[in-house]
Amino acid sequence: MSVIERPDATSKRPGPEFSIRPATLEDIDGLVELERQCFTSDQISRRQFRWMIVRANARLNVCVRENFLLGYVLVLFHKGTSLARLYSLAVSPSLRGSGLGQQLLAVAEELAIEHACVYLRLEVDPRNIRAVTLYERHGYTRFGTLEDYYQDHGDALRYQKRLQITPPGISRSVPYYEQTLDFTCGPASLIMAMRALDPALQADRTLEVQLWRESTTIYMTSGHGGCSPHGLALAAHRRGFACRLMLSHTGPLFLDGVRRADKKAVLELVHDDFMKQVAEAGIPLRSASFNSAELIATLSCGCVPLVLISSWRFNASKAPHWVVLVAADDTFVYLHDPDVDAHLSKAPGDTQSVPVRIDDFDRMIHFGQSRMQAALCLCPNSTE
Repeated sequence: MSVIERPDATSKRPGPEFSIRPATLEDIDGLVELERQCFTSDQISRRQFRWMIVRANARLNVCVRENFLLGYVLVLFHKGTSLARLYSLAVSPSLRGSGLGQQLLAVAEELAIEHACVYLRLEVDPRNIRAVTLYERHGYTRFGTLEDYYQDHGDALRYQKRLQITPPGISRSVPYYEQTLDFTCGPASLIMAMRALDPALQADRTLEVQLWRESTTIYMTSGHGGCSPHGLALAAHRRGFACRLMLSHTGPLFLDGVRRADKKAVLELVHDDFMKQVAEAGIPLRSASFNSAELIATLSCGCVPLVLISSWRFNASKAPHWVVLVAADDTFVYLHDPDVDAHLSKAPGDTQSVPVRIDDFDRMIHFGQSRMQAALCLCPNSTE
């Protein structure tokens, strides 16, 4: 959703009688009415407004005059990242052209900066020329399109603005691929890395599932088996990609949460077989702890690192999760996260080049009680 604002309007400036403050539950009636006035579809419901005020990782601010609600801005934050999303901004039809939309946009940026966010992103209907002009006039740049985004099946343009300037860093062009199953973050990340080195690679669900079958550990604490770094390395090697492994542990992985002896025995059997195949394939394996600086150095050499992280800081889940490191600067690393979770109010653009502070990333790259670390680096063949 986006504000409908006359880009050249300079009259009817909101006066001192206006105030912008955090929304309360008492504002819900006014918010629902404002939605009705401003949007013909994709309206936020009463229940959703309540969620945003009470429970969501979000900030909802309203503009009021006396007892009338005249506008609002809603910003979502993604746990564990430095990314904010301008989810919705609305101005009463009676105040369009007053500059209130511009003021609310400035409030959204202030809220994002208060949460230490480096980027503010948004979606806008390309048919809403006034809103597009407003965002572009205030420094937002287009970086993508989401097809079939709105209820009427219209597309959405993706815009972003960098709020905190840091020196330019290093980056690798990595095409994005979204995992299609709950348990295929590893294969989806591997597909992204392989496509970065071979753009002609055909990426589809058949390949995603095939990679999972080749690299699964059979068991996890619950559900389908996760993907071993050894298995992912072997899958990449079979397809002609040079790679190397970085592991903090030499024994079987993912045993911390497995209680049954028979499951542990199978995990150990799979691990031993993977280790044998890795040795036979001549895949370099370094057994030592590592930090973000070493992964960034790998990226600067033209390689694409897949990193196993604890997803707790993203979504309060204790499951191990594979992501791809695509860029870094003096303050942030940028990750492609293959998991687009609609229940967390994420859009596909929210999981691409996700900024994470380097010190937070160093805490993410440990998993389980043993603080296990694992990374798989795919490299141009000339570097191996």
